Amino acid sequence: MLSFKQLNYILAVQKTKHFKKAAELCSVSQSALSTAIAGLEKELGLQIFERNNKKVLITPIGAEVLKKAQEIKIQADQLYFLAKQQKSPLSYPMTIGIIPTIGPYLLPKVLPAVRAQYPHFKLTIIEEQSGDLIEKVRNGEIDTAILALPYNIEGLHAFEFWQEDFYLVTHKENSLANQNTVSSDELGAVPLLLLKDGHCLKEHAIAACKLALNQLDISLEGASLSTLIQMTAGKMGSTLVPEMALDQLLYESSELKALKLSDPGPHRKIAFISRLNYNGVNNIEFLIQLFRQQLKEFI
Repeated sequence: MLSFKQLNYILAVQKTKHFKKAAELCSVSQSALSTAIAGLEKELGLQIFERNNKKVLITPIGAEVLKKAQEIKIQADQLYFLAKQQKSPLSYPMTIGIIPTIGPYLLPKVLPAVRAQYPHFKLTIIEEQSGDLIEKVRNGEIDTAILALPYNIEGLHAFEFWQEDFYLVTHKENSLANQNTVSSDELGAVPLLLLKDGHCLKEHAIAACKLALNQLDISLEGASLSTLIQMTAGKMGSTLVPEMALDQLLYESSELKALKLSDPGPHRKIAFISRLNYNGVNNIEFLIQLFRQQLKEFI
């Protein structure tokens, strides 16, 4: 009879493509993991993995087994969750993904209150790009993720909890710094510094301001909003920043000024995403209430 332990082992090998790394991930010895997987393959009468000293390959039938194993794991997790649902809110662990252009600015505003009210709540945060987090949600690797919308989340639920506008951050010596707002038309004469192509923050900024790609002076690979702010302070251009991040990014930048975009907003929406059959929706909704309360105090 196959066990959940064996399912976890083969899913770990699928993830790592390496028996030793999979064993470390599962906190067991490599021999114990290999023996359990060999026993499963013998019981099923098929080979899931081809392995040698250099690499692990997934057989065609193994790919089908792994797909079913992932589905079974998600359903098993839901069974355990149903048993815990009767307890008080946030009484069981959650893993939440968040993107880098939200995490550093949202979490310090909301998590202290969550920790104060629910000191025993076990929360794991994973920071990755939107596409990676969406796949982790779909595969059941994480419970939910916090993303900026619009973004293609076909087949998933979105629970919007905040909206915000973009601000142009520019050096005070820039002629635009004499005003409090800026229009998309005025941005045409401003050298803009934005994150790399394909980054959701850049795409949202371009859409919000109706910018053409040829208006962008520099697109930075692997950079952060903090880097863009430092380059703006160095008079290398201006940048677009979401409202949530302004207080932290401009805290020690007296030479910079933030101008609100006059074009109608909101320019991006912040939301939790989850699987359609995720049983932890009540906890997401509970976190949303806490997050909104805290955000209203800061913004």
